[in-house]
Amino acid sequence: MRSPGLEIEYCTQCRWLPRATWMAQELLTTFVDDLGGVALIPGKGGVFEVRLDGDTVWSRAGQGRFPEITELKRLVRDRVAPGRPLGHTDR
Repeated sequence: MRSPGLEIEYCTQCRWLPRATWMAQELLTTFVDDLGGVALIPGKGGVFEVRLDGDTVWSRAGQGRFPEITELKRLVRDRVAPGRPLGHTDR
């Protein structure tokens, strides 16, 4: 079975690449055996979206804010490894 791919689309005008790369690193470290990869997608207009196999996991426009890394890890975990404990992130 193919592992799901994750995309982080970030606004280049807003210079959100460092945030996107940090989140990608955190997710790849946490889900080393559960993700098929993480792609960084340059965008414009204030976009910051996280998608898993094309399904939106987080949208800055929809939520009105950036995700905390702990909540993003929980959202991804619930889709790629339901029930798996995340250690201190679950507290």
